[in-house]
Amino acid sequence: MYLSKILNNRIIIVFVAPFILGSLSVLSFQPFNIIFVNFLIIPGIFLLLTYVNKKSKNIYRKKPFFSNLFFVGHSFGVGFFLFGTYWIAYSLTFDESFKFLIPFSLILIPLFLGTFFGIATLIVGPFITNNFSSILIFINSLAAVDYLRGKIFTGFPWNVWAYSWSWLPETIQVINFFGLYAFNLLSITFFCMPLFFFTKIKINMFIPIILVTIFFMNFFYGSYKINKNKEIINAQSFAKNEVMNFKIVNPNFKLEYNLSEEEINSKIEDLIKYSDPDNDKNTIFIWPEGAFIGYNLVEINNFKKLFQNAFSDNHLIVFGINTIEKNSNRYFNSFIVVNKNLEVIYQYNKKKLVPFGEFLPYEKTLKKIGLKKITKGHTSFTRGNKQENLYINNFNITPLICYEIIFPELIQRKKNVSNLIINISEDAWFGGSIGPYQHFAKAIFRAVENNTFVARAANQGVSAFISNTGIVLKKLEPNERGNIEFDIPLINNNLRNKNDLIFFVLLFTYTLIFFTIKKKINDKK
Repeated sequence: MYLSKILNNRIIIVFVAPFILGSLSVLSFQPFNIIFVNFLIIPGIFLLLTYVNKKSKNIYRKKPFFSNLFFVGHSFGVGFFLFGTYWIAYSLTFDESFKFLIPFSLILIPLFLGTFFGIATLIVGPFITNNFSSILIFINSLAAVDYLRGKIFTGFPWNVWAYSWSWLPETIQVINFFGLYAFNLLSITFFCMPLFFFTKIKINMFIPIILVTIFFMNFFYGSYKINKNKEIINAQSFAKNEVMNFKIVNPNFKLEYNLSEEEINSKIEDLIKYSDPDNDKNTIFIWPEGAFIGYNLVEINNFKKLFQNAFSDNHLIVFGINTIEKNSNRYFNSFIVVNKNLEVIYQYNKKKLVPFGEFLPYEKTLKKIGLKKITKGHTSFTRGNKQENLYINNFNITPLICYEIIFPELIQRKKNVSNLIINISEDAWFGGSIGPYQHFAKAIFRAVENNTFVARAANQGVSAFISNTGIVLKKLEPNERGNIEFDIPLINNNLRNKNDLIFFVLLFTYTLIFFTIKKKINDKK
């Protein structure tokens, strides 16, 4: 009786139940890694859509049919993004003028991003019934949604379902060939496995067996690839110019603006202490993005003596800092490589800027009502227009600043094959939330996709050396202070994912199967 009342309650079925399922999805990602919830969540949304389809013809008939379908997806999306990206609100706590926006960020961001899921269920919802072809078109809709939100409106490919596997590197080795979005579609297919026990097809028990078999084949392939890679690297004799020593430093600094010269001097001394330089050893030190937050490169030159006294000609230092273009006075968030004299050896200006964090969309209009970007200063950063690699010896290094690591295309589009990815980040913006762990998971995927090592320095985030097969070799947790050191070898990484072609092939194949089966069903009627 009570169950019947619940099932016949439109508010519960269309709004509450999808929201709960979306909220639970956060458990499948870092740092929880309870991947099994996906076998409940994704099939749950499908079954809700089939139920709403059925009930809209009788119990819900007075309510708009299409709005029911939209709100099932949208409610799910609100829960998905509320609990998966709540850490964004932490970035508003560092400036008193932004604190009033915290409730709006917790509400408006999930409401907006949830629209992606709402549109997906609105489009495919009318075609979904309890059969095999409906499952395929449902999988397509979720995969397409993840792809679109990663590409449009500057892109935000955060927590696509594939990232649920970040803790199990054996399962993700195929992304080196398939790419993120194709692997994401296949992951959603696997998570839909319980649905085949409910579908009205003769081979409903056969399909789960096939999926489980594919999973174990993929797992064994991944294990073989990881072990083979270790053997090759361990057995190979590298020449001097084919291996480089790196030290990643996590100073665990608080996120503070308006520091005095004495305070910034103290920070530099701490960074040098944690770096523990050996004057006779060729080393590249990697400091995080926000090491000198609030200061620009010109101002840091006032502390040149500290660098000259601590480092030698055998050293290079990588860090993030604001730079100013002399002729135009444009501001950039830059990845800098300097020697002991603070002479700039290399500079990369960030291409993918964070909306509202580093630039203000529709700046002229929004400034009139008193808004500015979240980071220090009223002027937006300028987007860098080039991403030329850093060349040291035989190493071809791709620089990525902060959340640029979440965008596969920044490396896919590059003509030259990178031997190493260096990612610097300021994760103190996320506070003591799940944000730094989710951020780190993306670095594991970029390593495997591009078959290259990743060196990541993140203040109050996870700093690590990651192998070309996604194995975390050494790391510092967000609250750890100190350094980790590793000799990174030069490896042959010509095999890497270059585009999303396989994703579109799979998307087309699933769609073709759907319409073929649908036509056969219609012909029988």
